[in-house]
Amino acid sequence: MSFELPRLGYDYDSLEPYIDARTMEIHYTKHHGAYTANLNAAVQGTEMEGKSIEELMPGISKLPVAVRNNGGGFYNHCLFWSVMGSCTAEGPEGKLLDAINDSFGSYDNFKEAFTKAAATRFGSGWAWLVKQGDSLVVSSTPNQDNPLMDVADVQGTPILGIDVWEHAYYLNYQNRRPDYIASFFKVINWDEVAKRFKG
Repeated sequence: MSFELPRLGYDYDSLEPYIDARTMEIHYTKHHGAYTANLNAAVQGTEMEGKSIEELMPGISKLPVAVRNNGGGFYNHCLFWSVMGSCTAEGPEGKLLDAINDSFGSYDNFKEAFTKAAATRFGSGWAWLVKQGDSLVVSSTPNQDNPLMDVADVQGTPILGIDVWEHAYYLNYQNRRPDYIASFFKVINWDEVAKRFKG
């Protein structure tokens, strides 16, 4: 079974004014679409064909670079779209908030750490909130790597991620990555993040 571009679950303009419709459309159809098509081409006719993306990520260091780049791009964007939405809570609640407070001291401390990880990622990449057992950590990865990969400096299960490749924000924010990061917090779907935290 081939990998498929997931359904967004909201319209391209649903995240405005924080993320503009044109960026959403290009990012989803062109960028994520290309990662999906290229991943399918990379695994076709190999022993990797038929495996889930979660099965491929942990042994990525032993797989072709095309699978690392396009598989990461496919997985990362699937997570990215799902942890955003137009009707969102102001912040995390319940057990997720408890875990954030336990791991970072406060939600504000988490937000500061996540913002720093995203803002200081040199070049293209991602920042993550990662589940490690019962605790949470913030990390960042270059290019399309993610914490599920055996090549990641910080490994675990990502439950929140922000794309800081320029294609994710440049039409609206140009070189103002910090403004884009601040806007991302306005569209986080904390219910989805909580579901990922529960596993």
